[in-house]
Amino acid sequence: MISTPALITAREIVVAHNDRVLLDHATLSLGSGDRSGLVGRNGAGKSTFLKILAGELVPDSGEIIRTKGTVVGYLPQAFALDANKTVYESVSEGGKVVLDLIHEYENLPGHTRRHEELEERIATLDGWNLDTRIRTALNQLGCPADDRQVGPLSGGERRRVALARALVSQPDVLILDEPTNHLDTDSVEWITNFLADYPGALLVVTHDRHFLDQVATSLVELRNGVFERYEGNYTDYLVSRAEKIASEGLVEHKRQMFLQRELAWVRRRPKAQTSKSKARLDRYFEAESAGPPAVETNMELVIPPPPQLGNRVAELIQVGMEFGGRWLFRGLNLNFAGGTRLGITGRNGLGKSTLLRLVLGHFPPSEGEVRIGQLTKFNFVDQDRLQLREERTVLDEVSDGPEWVQWGDDQLSLRGYLRRFLFPEDRMMTPVKYLSGGERSRLLLAKVLKRGGNFLILDEPTNDLDLPTLRVLEEALETFPGCVLVVSHDRYFLNRVCTGIVAFEGEGRVVYSEGNYDYYLDKKRRAAAPPPGRSAAPKQATVAAPTPLPSPAPPAPKVRKMSFKEQQEWQGIEAAILAADEKVSVLEARLVSPELLKSGGAAIKEAMKELEGAKTEAARLYSRWEVLDALRLAGG
Repeated sequence: MISTPALITAREIVVAHNDRVLLDHATLSLGSGDRSGLVGRNGAGKSTFLKILAGELVPDSGEIIRTKGTVVGYLPQAFALDANKTVYESVSEGGKVVLDLIHEYENLPGHTRRHEELEERIATLDGWNLDTRIRTALNQLGCPADDRQVGPLSGGERRRVALARALVSQPDVLILDEPTNHLDTDSVEWITNFLADYPGALLVVTHDRHFLDQVATSLVELRNGVFERYEGNYTDYLVSRAEKIASEGLVEHKRQMFLQRELAWVRRRPKAQTSKSKARLDRYFEAESAGPPAVETNMELVIPPPPQLGNRVAELIQVGMEFGGRWLFRGLNLNFAGGTRLGITGRNGLGKSTLLRLVLGHFPPSEGEVRIGQLTKFNFVDQDRLQLREERTVLDEVSDGPEWVQWGDDQLSLRGYLRRFLFPEDRMMTPVKYLSGGERSRLLLAKVLKRGGNFLILDEPTNDLDLPTLRVLEEALETFPGCVLVVSHDRYFLNRVCTGIVAFEGEGRVVYSEGNYDYYLDKKRRAAAPPPGRSAAPKQATVAAPTPLPSPAPPAPKVRKMSFKEQQEWQGIEAAILAADEKVSVLEARLVSPELLKSGGAAIKEAMKELEGAKTEAARLYSRWEVLDALRLAGG
């Protein structure tokens, strides 16, 4: 139950498609200050529910109750923008409610009750600063120029414009469906900070787990047609859900033991059919009819075993790329080997996708050399979802002729292959145009990964995938013996999968860093910090009134040099930090594994204790790194 009065309530909502029930008398309320993430499997009905809550879809039964005057803002996955309007005009449409209030306010005589009400409402919505909010959203989300028409924009550019339109009105209830898709890391960081302090009610569907950790104060899971609320962020949700599933498993075990005992009693057929024996029979049949809790199936390992790599896989030597008289990057050196998994990050337009296509050999570099090994076989997963043909069935779209898939040295039936991507028999014959966004993404992965290859190049592979599918994909990539090069803004994904980061930092600067994304950020922050005893930057002199001279400061203590032992420790501490971060990632993955969930509450608590210890050790190593780095900078 929420502590604040509900701004909007969905009560007893029922939605069914043919014989499939998506929402089964589902109820959910949102109050001011609620920041809830809506999670659940693709196809569970999350986007359908958001449309109902936003008033764009009518349920089969149930009702939506809004507090009078509540303004709802909504960003759907499939949004519509007027192709003939400019970027600024499109974003301004998001403030239509505010603009209408201002128009009415300016055309009413003063000193009336309605005039006062309008003034108060406009102030509540921060309406007088609407233009400033529009400019801020356009800039921070990396939208195209104000005067550009929407028609020629790319899909990613349109999505940023649509997101800005949803944010500028600062509605009482903000509903967002995958808001971080097609945003670069800087834009994701801005919207994360913006929503972390959002004063209204927020309900968001997203696969971005770092975003949920930073923004959400509760997680709402759509499971078996009803909502289950978990307090806290995404990490808290994982722990609470693991405990819940373990508890359900224990209850099911007790039910099975009860049924076994009662079945033995029933088979003995007692002669005396007393009221006591009838009551016992009733309890047996009641327990039997209850059935076990619904078991969720997960995707299996989805990447076919790759062919063997040669001694040379791929190498970039002093590579540079120039477009329109501007260098995107220069002097880039990369050498790939088996097991290398590099993540590429940075703002849009800096050259990330260009780098992918250079490696693929789509065009030569402006300078430098790209060398590809003879045994290297690329497999490119593009972020463009238009590769799927709408009228074809799932089975036809993947098959393209053969009814089998090469799986290492063996062959796998096409239907068996699709079942690994969670497509049951009935969905295999469904036309692509009727699939959900997540199903389309899984189908695209199935279609592309079927080609095999020992060097995977992935451009934003996490867009639209549900959280269970993301976890399985991450596990598959972690154990993939070939090479992986991936462009992604998903911080959680980069932390778990990558062995190195290639960061496009702007102005032609490209940085390579060993380790995951958090380690790269930490090194970047420390490199930007001033050395001990120095100010961050000289300030411009200003004229001010005379002030008393401060007392002389005591002389700064002399910073000692690093000892031989500390020098040895410094040389190995980065490897120790990487190992500690890897241990944390392994333990986090174990915490949500089916094997642990089956083990019960004691094992889960022990795993949580081990995870906390690993995080403490990682924090200690980072702190020690800071001390040693300070000594090194001082001349040690």
